[in-house]
Amino acid sequence: MGVRIAIIIALTTFFSYLHIFNALRTETLVQLERGVLERVQREQAIFVLAQDNHALLKQVFEERVRFWRQEDPRAPFDRLFVQLPDGSTRSRLEGFDGTRMPCLFLPRGLNVDAQLQRSLLAAYDVLSQYGPAFHVRFTDTYISFPGGAIVLYWPAQPTWCHDATPSFNVNEFDFYALSTPEKDPLRQTVWTGIIADPVAHTWSVSASTPVDLDGQHIATLTHDILIEQLLERTINEHLPSAYNMLLRDNGELLAHPAMKMNTGASGISLAEFNPTPYQQHVNAILEAIRRSPEQVIKKLPQSNEYAATAPLKGPGWIFVTILPEQAVSSTALGVARYILAFGVLSLLLELGIMYWVLKQQISRPLLAFTQATDRLAGGDFQVGLDLSRGDELGRLAQAFQRMASELQRREEALRQANEGLEQRVESRTRELQAVHRQLVDTARQVGRAEVATNVLHNVGNVLNSVHTSALMARERLAGLKVESVERVVGLFEAHQQDLATFLTQDERGRGVLPFLSRLGKHMQEERQEIHTLLNDVNRYTEHIGAIVKLQQQYARTPQHLYESVDLAELLEDALRINQAALGRHSVRVERQFEALPPVMLEKHKVLMILVNLISNAKYAVESVPEEERCVTVRLRRLDAERIQLSVQDNGVGIPPEMLTRIFQHGFTTREGGHGFGLHSSALAAQEMSGSLVARSQGPGQGATFILELPIQPQTRRQDTPSENSGA
Repeated sequence: MGVRIAIIIALTTFFSYLHIFNALRTETLVQLERGVLERVQREQAIFVLAQDNHALLKQVFEERVRFWRQEDPRAPFDRLFVQLPDGSTRSRLEGFDGTRMPCLFLPRGLNVDAQLQRSLLAAYDVLSQYGPAFHVRFTDTYISFPGGAIVLYWPAQPTWCHDATPSFNVNEFDFYALSTPEKDPLRQTVWTGIIADPVAHTWSVSASTPVDLDGQHIATLTHDILIEQLLERTINEHLPSAYNMLLRDNGELLAHPAMKMNTGASGISLAEFNPTPYQQHVNAILEAIRRSPEQVIKKLPQSNEYAATAPLKGPGWIFVTILPEQAVSSTALGVARYILAFGVLSLLLELGIMYWVLKQQISRPLLAFTQATDRLAGGDFQVGLDLSRGDELGRLAQAFQRMASELQRREEALRQANEGLEQRVESRTRELQAVHRQLVDTARQVGRAEVATNVLHNVGNVLNSVHTSALMARERLAGLKVESVERVVGLFEAHQQDLATFLTQDERGRGVLPFLSRLGKHMQEERQEIHTLLNDVNRYTEHIGAIVKLQQQYARTPQHLYESVDLAELLEDALRINQAALGRHSVRVERQFEALPPVMLEKHKVLMILVNLISNAKYAVESVPEEERCVTVRLRRLDAERIQLSVQDNGVGIPPEMLTRIFQHGFTTREGGHGFGLHSSALAAQEMSGSLVARSQGPGQGATFILELPIQPQTRRQDTPSENSGA
């Protein structure tokens, strides 16, 4: 027996070790991968930000260069900069503060023509505006030019431009050389290796973006990123039992635990470090990356290690965390020893406890529960269990006792409930019938209110146009020059005896006939305008009647009154109905009408929809400056069976979550709106077997409402009017 238990414990310990080892390895590798990815995400943020800054800086710099090409640069240039006796040109010391403004340095012997002066002034303007903002994350920002000129903003080194030697030339450094067309044919942001600044005595990596104008390289934008802290974090901040490395894709080691950094009075310098002993290890890591570039965790069989690698966006460096496999197996082995020791003791103790529990605490109570169950099944609710125990079985006995009492109570209640069930059912039926009648009455009232509201809304839109046309007709009548006719008649009466002489020889008489001719043409034109306005009033009045008839159809079986309609003319009618409001709001209307033959449609339903859409578009552009307000009305054929009419505005736009809600009854986003115009329009489109939808890119992006209709009328089922259709 003892041998069997020992074998069981040994096997349990062995399989536990394997399970724990695999679990720990999986968990450790997951943590290693997550840690490396999060670490790289943090470390590369500054490099990504540098590239984003350069995109903005390049655009602004090009704009300033174009500006200065229209200006005379000599006076501003001489006011800011001066040529010193040593032959170099630098910022004037009068009023100069390098902690708040950029500085300029031109090496000795550089020819400063007007074109270079303009570029330097443009760089000075850009760094004055953006340098302080970029300094929050970057040590400096500067723009260098062919020939060695540089404009620099570096608050930490405010005297850099005055400390540089007269022959110092930035073109000799990688941050400029790598941005030339020969080295950077793609003309994109490039990154240098680690470089030392001989003036500030710092180590940094530079992001350089070339600026080409008119096909010529005119400047290079640069951010310097100090990397001492990055290298120190790479070496000193690591996961337990692991260490970090930083290397380039060509195998060059940038940071390694064996590498030290010295800081002295003269600046920072890398201590002597021989990478040769570690090159084979680095080559193995690079080979693993080439085999599986998308995989973060790589197994290094030669060194019994795991390598987690991830590239840093920007300079293209590779961040590597090395974890020895022994760190995982040693933990699992230690846990397995504890399992083996505690397993033996636990097994012996468990056997004794189990024997006592099974005999004293489980077998006897279970027998009592079995007997109580038999009595309960026989209808005896007095089970008589031991309720004094405080353990789980005691709580189970109490629950069993409560269950028996509840069953007894429910049996009695069920008996009593059955006796009065029929009376309660009859009473509830009468109540439901009364509630149903109330709901039907309420629905009818709501239907009537909706019909009345729609009638008022649509008639109100048309009445505005009727009122406008009537006012214009009255103004035309008032403007008729009738009094001029009266004055001519007075002249004729005064010269009645010598009318022929008056008309041929008198100066006023010779002008009467041309005046009468012009007056006749004027009165004919005014009569035609008044006739047109009265025709509009008549057409709008007919439309009001049609709207009322349409709304009355909601109270009875719908009738589809189709007629041949010229859609272009119908769109013009809808625009004329809204013409006064559009003119009052200074809304420009663009028409894009495709030539189409007449189409069989319910004319007044379509006109009602278009009037609503144009009216809504007018309100949507109220927040846009008057000179930019525009509503575009389109008409086109979709295919052989459908046409499309759309109303587009450049107004406030519609959030995506509201593109469907705006068609709900009562929903509105406009102050003073009622929320049934779009609802009734969508219903009208459905009744004509069409559709009405809204599209918008979001707030401030305008909106387009699209009405699609069949070219030929479609036979529809005549539905029975609903209870809430109204009268």
